[in-house]
Amino acid sequence: MTVHADTVFRGGTVFDGTHVLPAGTQVAVQGGTITAVGADLDGVIGPGTTTVDLDGGMLAPGFVDAHIHPIEGGLERMRCDLSEAATREDYLRLIRDYAAAHPDAPWILGGGWQLAAFPGGIALASDLDAVVPDRPVFLSNRDHHGAWVNSAALRLAGVDAQTPDPDDGRIERDVHGAPSGVLQEGARLLVSRVIPDDTDAENHAALLTAQRYLHSLGVTGWQDAIVGDYGNHTDTGDVYLAAAQSGELTATVVAALWWERHQGLEQLDDLLARRERLRHPRFSAGSVKIMQDGIPENQTASMLDEYFVPGTDAAGCRCATSLRGGSRGHSFLSPAELTRAVTALDARGFQVHVHAIGDRAVREALDALAAAREANGANDNRHHLAHVQIVHPDDVPRFAPLRVAANLQALWATFEPQMVELNLPILGEERAAWQYPFGDLARAGTALCAGSDWPVTTPDPWAALHVAVNRMLPAGHPDHTDRPFYPEQALDLATALAAYTSGSAAINHQDRAGRIVAGYDADLVVTDRDPFALDRLDIASTRTRQTYTRGVRVYGD
Repeated sequence: MTVHADTVFRGGTVFDGTHVLPAGTQVAVQGGTITAVGADLDGVIGPGTTTVDLDGGMLAPGFVDAHIHPIEGGLERMRCDLSEAATREDYLRLIRDYAAAHPDAPWILGGGWQLAAFPGGIALASDLDAVVPDRPVFLSNRDHHGAWVNSAALRLAGVDAQTPDPDDGRIERDVHGAPSGVLQEGARLLVSRVIPDDTDAENHAALLTAQRYLHSLGVTGWQDAIVGDYGNHTDTGDVYLAAAQSGELTATVVAALWWERHQGLEQLDDLLARRERLRHPRFSAGSVKIMQDGIPENQTASMLDEYFVPGTDAAGCRCATSLRGGSRGHSFLSPAELTRAVTALDARGFQVHVHAIGDRAVREALDALAAAREANGANDNRHHLAHVQIVHPDDVPRFAPLRVAANLQALWATFEPQMVELNLPILGEERAAWQYPFGDLARAGTALCAGSDWPVTTPDPWAALHVAVNRMLPAGHPDHTDRPFYPEQALDLATALAAYTSGSAAINHQDRAGRIVAGYDADLVVTDRDPFALDRLDIASTRTRQTYTRGVRVYGD
């Protein structure tokens, strides 16, 4: 007896997760699974089959975002969202309007502001005081490594000129030593600890808000890069699990459990217990996130050699100075601590997901993973380094032999204002050219996956893919420039698209997703055009028409 397909896709290009299939390829789905891929599927079309005409567009595996913070993104969309603005004046207008529209909110929370909008990347509490004088304000910058606070928030937290910098952070100060309005890295906790915790109801609403948005972009799964108590964000593991159990979670999600750098190996038992408890076909917690360094913009990225250090800004604020550890930035874990943590996690079957931006952080992470492999032997834990912004050329060929994937945030590889005004002056010409070496990593045989780090930047995969191929933002973007960012590190579209689909699915151990192959899960995206037929400068124009998870349409008509 012939089993008829629920859905057949035909009439367009099919990208199978690694390459484009021959013209005329059709794809059949039945019961949430891809059942056939071929040129003639008329035999599986029955009276109940829905035929989707791709109309010259493309069918591809759904995008899997390998490094994202969707609940934070959802909360920011629900709160004071500054992500669409770019200037000090626009930020202050949005904050004033939000505060006026929410007169009963005890705190003004949100974020998305860009460092490049302010001299030296330092926003001022006095500006916030002018628009919100009556309530505390806490606004994360777009990379979530710093926070803009007003005087009411500083007073409530008891932060003043006598408050020392924490070991893993910095209070930006005026010429008199008083807090000027920005808290870097661990200093954010000085204020965030007095913010009321997000409730499960708020986090649940944020998750569903984020999921709707991500599905509209063709994203069918992700790795949440921090699930745990971090900053002022509460542990959302139970929120995810409840949504999975209720059927509301239609994406497939892996949680990267947060490694608390001040606790050490004593947290292993708790991580093991949480991994065991957080189990569902839609949600699992087999990864652990280690934040090894910060970012170059505030000189907290861990570097092999010293930064070139600017002085003070026009307002007299201390800027671009380093945390404890000197002008080479800061490794949040010592090499010995990192090796112990990685080796112990690897031995217990955890995937290790390391934030490593500076070249010293990348080297320390690779050294730790090499030590773990020496101690524990080869395995299938699928470790990955996220961001890999500045990679010393000697370390590029180390990824593949260690079976360590590079987790790419391709959208950042451009000459945008934050790069030009804050990064390039402190890195210097030689190290600037080591940034985002995607092409070299691919040529060295490194496994690639990709993500957005939303809400740091947009979760739209096509924006990131455009930059991965062109090394510049699309024309029409307010930060567009015709100068490509070290174009020798560009990827071809098939390689970049594979990183965002099959590569990221592999990192998530989704071994039945990320490919259009018979027997795989029908997590699929339909686009309005064939990006392989476009001029490469038009890749960002591609849009999602429909998104399917396990064969069920979750976005589109």
